[in-house]
Amino acid sequence: MTVVVDAEIAALMRCLQGEREHVLGAVEGLSDEALRRPVLPSGWSCLGMVQHLALSVERLYFRAVVAGDPEVIEQVGSQASAWQVDPALPAADVLDSYSLEASLADAVIAASSPDADLAWWPFPEGEWRLHNLRDVLLHVITETACHAGHLDAVRELIDGQQWLVNT
Repeated sequence: MTVVVDAEIAALMRCLQGEREHVLGAVEGLSDEALRRPVLPSGWSCLGMVQHLALSVERLYFRAVVAGDPEVIEQVGSQASAWQVDPALPAADVLDSYSLEASLADAVIAASSPDADLAWWPFPEGEWRLHNLRDVLLHVITETACHAGHLDAVRELIDGQQWLVNT
């Protein structure tokens, strides 16, 4: 089945892709040690941020919330904190996982109606709620852009590089 993506969704996807590129660009060229080093008092590392974006943003919102993938939904409750990267896991695997989850998310987006109800919602009733693909795209763009900014600041603290200035 071929789904035609409307102009609004196509524009949102271009925006999301730009933010994804920003995330990867902000950490490009960092050593393994620098990727894993916490810089801020909260203790997250650049690699932990990328893993959070892969698992708790791209995977959660598109594969679980929009598509209702039962395997992903089952993993949500049992998953360790996405912010903590296993020291034995190669940094390249985390970065590749982010790209893979973005690609899988794009497939979900392409196969979904912008106005269809979400397949699953992970938060208790009464808390905030998204309602359709359009809402999810706007939420994920906002969260990704926010975290890309965090990565920019941390990158500058690590080695003085400024992705937006140096690109």
